[in-house]
Amino acid sequence: MSFSTNVLPLSLESYFATNPTDLELPVAFALNEDALTVSSDKNIKPSCVELVVFADLSLANLLALQHHCQLNIEMLQAINTRNKQTSYRFGICCDDFISARKALADFALAQKFEAALVKNAPSLAQPGLLVMDMDSTTIEIECIDEIAKLAGVGEQVAAVTELAMQGELDFAQSLHQRVATLANAPEQILADVAKNIPLMAGLEPLITELKKHNWRIAVASGGFTYFADHLKTLLALDDTFANVLEIIDGKLTGKVLGSVVDAQVKADSLNLLAEKYQIPASQTVAMGDGANDLVMMAAASFGVAFHAKPIVLAQADTSINQQGLDCLLHWLA
Repeated sequence: MSFSTNVLPLSLESYFATNPTDLELPVAFALNEDALTVSSDKNIKPSCVELVVFADLSLANLLALQHHCQLNIEMLQAINTRNKQTSYRFGICCDDFISARKALADFALAQKFEAALVKNAPSLAQPGLLVMDMDSTTIEIECIDEIAKLAGVGEQVAAVTELAMQGELDFAQSLHQRVATLANAPEQILADVAKNIPLMAGLEPLITELKKHNWRIAVASGGFTYFADHLKTLLALDDTFANVLEIIDGKLTGKVLGSVVDAQVKADSLNLLAEKYQIPASQTVAMGDGANDLVMMAAASFGVAFHAKPIVLAQADTSINQQGLDCLLHWLA
């Protein structure tokens, strides 16, 4: 089937509703300034390099994306409806995958829509492992900042947190510096933060869907066990890794017990869990927002930047910038 580009204002969903096809996927798909062509091709073979976009994306934006990122869409490989959203997976070719992926990340962020360019993405249908950062990823807050507010040192601590997240301070050093300001604060402030802890949008449906497919889910955090353990119980997570705040006689001492859970420990945690649960390396996913997550994301087969700092966006395999955590379900194959 071939149609003129007067359909460009239509979304993918509207286009296929207006022009239904009974062709079996994958099908050849070619979009340019003159025409859109969808046709059956028995010789077509699925591509390991895929562009994933949502059903509400207009064909005009898809065409602009194709030009901006210097890639060619060759086929429509799959249409997935997951968690009440529909996404389209296109097989593409490009001369430079890394450059195209960066261009897509910048373009989608500027245009305020979600899109991913992925290669050999982990499969939702097979058991996998997801390890997430906690603060500003699985939950909406930075726990240490909230504790600091209640302890009366909020602004001082928040400034150090931001520098650490941007990668401008050594994480372990910054953690000790921030925790030291909490000396003599009552333990009760931890409970006050925990009881009102706001879960990130999409977290619960993401976990529910992954568990249906026998995925293991863990949190590896530079934050604190007090909150990670709370989430483990609340969400039935498989494992958590975090720092232990020293508490004596009901008061924080301003010290962290044991080794700090830094970037390398997060990465080691992912590898440890993959071995523990016998998850193939190709089925591992790490998700986070700060510089402290980069080593873990590099250790995983698939590193996802979530509402992340620029340093993380630049290095991640893909990103989620507008939607909630459950967007990940569509980036998976």
